[in-house]
Amino acid sequence: MPPLVETERLVIELLLVLSLVAIGVRWLRIPYTVALVLVGLLISLQGSQRLELTPELIMALFVPPLVFEAAFQLRWQDLSANFRPIILLAVPGVLVTTLLVGTVVALGAGLPWGTSLVFGALISATDPIAVTALFRTLGSPRRLAVIVEGESLFNDGTAIVVFGLAVSAAMAIQEGLSSQPVASQVVAAAITFLRVSFVGLLVGSSLGWLVSLVIARLDDYLIETTLTMVLAFGAYLLAEQLHASGVLAVVAAGIITGSLGVRGMSPTTRIVLTNFWEYLAFIVNSFVFLLIGLAINLSDIAANWLPVAIAVIAVLASRALVIYGLAGAAGSKGDRLPRSYRHVLFWGGMRGAISLALALSLPAALAGRDLVRAMAFAVVLFTLTAQGTTIGSLLKRLKLVRADPMQLEYERRHARLAGAQSARAHLRQLYESGALPRASWESLDAALETEVNDRQADLQDLLCAHPELQSRQIEQAWREGLLARRASLSAMRRDGAISDPVYEELAAEIDSALQALRLQRHDLRPVCPAPEEPPATNQPGIEAPR
Repeated sequence: MPPLVETERLVIELLLVLSLVAIGVRWLRIPYTVALVLVGLLISLQGSQRLELTPELIMALFVPPLVFEAAFQLRWQDLSANFRPIILLAVPGVLVTTLLVGTVVALGAGLPWGTSLVFGALISATDPIAVTALFRTLGSPRRLAVIVEGESLFNDGTAIVVFGLAVSAAMAIQEGLSSQPVASQVVAAAITFLRVSFVGLLVGSSLGWLVSLVIARLDDYLIETTLTMVLAFGAYLLAEQLHASGVLAVVAAGIITGSLGVRGMSPTTRIVLTNFWEYLAFIVNSFVFLLIGLAINLSDIAANWLPVAIAVIAVLASRALVIYGLAGAAGSKGDRLPRSYRHVLFWGGMRGAISLALALSLPAALAGRDLVRAMAFAVVLFTLTAQGTTIGSLLKRLKLVRADPMQLEYERRHARLAGAQSARAHLRQLYESGALPRASWESLDAALETEVNDRQADLQDLLCAHPELQSRQIEQAWREGLLARRASLSAMRRDGAISDPVYEELAAEIDSALQALRLQRHDLRPVCPAPEEPPATNQPGIEAPR
């Protein structure tokens, strides 16, 4: 079979696996990303698929869309409001993690100091995909989600820069090329770090600003979506060509476009752009975590169980020090992170694709490279499986899940009403098919009709007592109606009933209505019937109804 056809077959098979896993996790109650890693492990144990997960594949192809999508959704207002804890975790936090993990690994695993610091740098990058997915599902506080996402975006870039400096220093020491004093080396590394970070942020901000200006002068959602894709990959490649941080460039480009670029977009473009990047991030994330499972070699981890255990303990200890010490003590008394937030930040500090990409990119001549890779793979596997499967329980235990009692009561009453209506409809079908006698049907129908009316009254009473709850139901129903209108327009254009100009005009009107609904700029208001006047009983000659 030709290589191209073989690759195409493999991609289709992986897409099918992704779809099946996504369907299966609805019943398994575990994070989708964790399930993908486990499935990848099972496939690798079978030996049916062996893929080479190269650092170039992760860094150049997978990282830009993932980082851009997350940065695009992160608003500047939210970022600036939580700037202090994010920067503390992303810069000093990465440095503390690098030094602490490197020290523990050097003393406990017997690796050279240079190699140990390299491991500390590559394992300092967090990957909160599983955590943020749970945040959206469970409805956790917005500030907590912003801090987790912001830390991951910026500490990825920081970790990559520190990793590059650590590798250069380790190789120079190993080859006997380092003759400068330690103080001079530290100063030179600090200057390089600042230059690489600043240039990366400058490149991304400039490109994001330029693309935002272009988008503001266009009204074609296909071209505008294409420009954002060019921006995501172009910012990364240009920054890397300038020997700067490509990840920080993509972060800056995504934040600028998400904050400034959307102002010049039509409602149609915003919807298409959001859906496109959400789908692309889903596909890329799915491939990344499935490939992580395929790339992990359990036999290597088992053969180095003691250094692996030391590495896991060092990572957890350093995370605890950074969260409870550095980030917990920062800020004024009223601005400090709540204790519950710190618990989630500690246990949610999982590792993923960036750490694996850096581990795979280690020079072959680096002393202890194979052991570093085994430890990196083991830490990623531990954090994704042990922490990823329990973070949801921690959120619930800390009561960081917004469980609206009235929403639950609405769901309860609505389900009872739907059940009674479904039972009545099913019995009607039995009666009409001759399977249920007329006398039995009339008796059951009368009872079910009474129950349906009672359930409808209970539901109406709840909605009228809580107008904000009824507003949400009205908005949801109206959104479904608008989407049905759009689907009808698409069908009419496909059948040739309307021309493209008419379709685009009417579709833009519907998209504007959807955007107004999302921003809660609409005139939909809950309406409840006026209470009935009690019947008069004190007038002569009139008897109150019984």
